[in-house]
Amino acid sequence: MAQTKYKRVVLKISGESLSGKSSYGIDIPTLTKIANQIKQVAQMGVGIAIVIGGGNIWRGAKAAEAGIDRVTADYAGMLATVINALTLQDVLERLGVSTRTQSAIGIEQVAEPYIRRRAIRHLEKGRVVIFAGGTGNPYMTTDTAAALRAIEIEAESLLMTKNNVDGVYDADPLKNKNAKKFDRLTHLEALNLRLQVMDTTALSLCLENNLPIIVFDLQAPRSIERAIKGEPIGTLVTSTS
Repeated sequence: MAQTKYKRVVLKISGESLSGKSSYGIDIPTLTKIANQIKQVAQMGVGIAIVIGGGNIWRGAKAAEAGIDRVTADYAGMLATVINALTLQDVLERLGVSTRTQSAIGIEQVAEPYIRRRAIRHLEKGRVVIFAGGTGNPYMTTDTAAALRAIEIEAESLLMTKNNVDGVYDADPLKNKNAKKFDRLTHLEALNLRLQVMDTTALSLCLENNLPIIVFDLQAPRSIERAIKGEPIGTLVTSTS
């Protein structure tokens, strides 16, 4: 095993990061670049599980604003995450990475059901595990799913990737050039300052379970590897300052 700070992590990937320069769908060259990063980390002996969003295909909250029943809209969003997960699984396996997809909603024809002990066993055998379907419940984001799964499988860190944003700022850096970046802060500070790390339910889960979060730009070179090695990258959110 290569020298790494973390031996088991959950990687949260937003659906939007899969669409490349487009505003919708899956860009295979972009997905392949992400998959190559995941492959490199897996070859280092790190147990890596992935929670993937579905915003590149469907956003339940926006659909609800347009008049779609919120519960129906959220379930449709869960199905979008399954599409993304299966596509990522296919790309990873074509790169020679043994991968399993587990879904929080029943869809046995294409994915295993989420079973905690089975997921841990896959990781112990060196397989990459992709968690699809969010938590399986409406009104819950994939951020919450990522925090929950990380705690359940006893991951040592939650890697929260952003798209072209290299950490946590006190304002949107894409809109405010004077936004200040945080190199390190606590879960409680992030909650009190209402920073856009993740949704408050997910952040509270991480706080209560002392789960460190690393927020960084997925598009940066070797970003996942650098986070795994504990190199200074993005913003580190921990229980203590």
